[in-house]
Amino acid sequence: MEKYAIKLPKTLQFTDDEFYAFCQENRDLRFERNTYGEIIIMSPTGGLTGKKNSSITSRLWIWNDENGLGEVFNSSTGFLLANGAMRSPDAAWIAKSRWDALSYDEQEKFPPLCPDFIVELISPSDTLKESQEKMDEWMANGCRMGWLIFPKEEKAWIYHDNKVEPTIGFDQTLSGKTVLPGFTFDLAWLK
Repeated sequence: MEKYAIKLPKTLQFTDDEFYAFCQENRDLRFERNTYGEIIIMSPTGGLTGKKNSSITSRLWIWNDENGLGEVFNSSTGFLLANGAMRSPDAAWIAKSRWDALSYDEQEKFPPLCPDFIVELISPSDTLKESQEKMDEWMANGCRMGWLIFPKEEKAWIYHDNKVEPTIGFDQTLSGKTVLPGFTFDLAWLK
């Protein structure tokens, strides 16, 4: 599983709408766009990563269904960030008031906002350094809390209140704190 970055000349940079149309025309491929306008082509996830993504997203969805505080998104959803990037976290949640403030067209395309909560799961094609940089980008663009999870190493990091909490192991449970009140995720579910 590889990732490739395509660098476009400044004269060929996509607008947000053009990039959305480009992605729709190439639905069999997964794309992100970084803050420099480079298009990142990502391979589909493998079975273990997809299974772990589903575990996280489904539990987040169940919590949200019971509480009705927002909207949950899977790894196929792209978000337009203030820095010009379009990123797709492995799981995301947006408070209902923020989601409802978007127009239908904004909701239909890549929503032009940073989720309140995201999860990034480090897959075999990711490096820890790249993943930490991506988490820093999420937080710099307004994410209130994020979890960076490294299944292979059985480690996780919580990004919250402009800091990174110490590494925790898979024998512990993550908490949604004040962003997702009452939501917990037992990291042992990813073993």
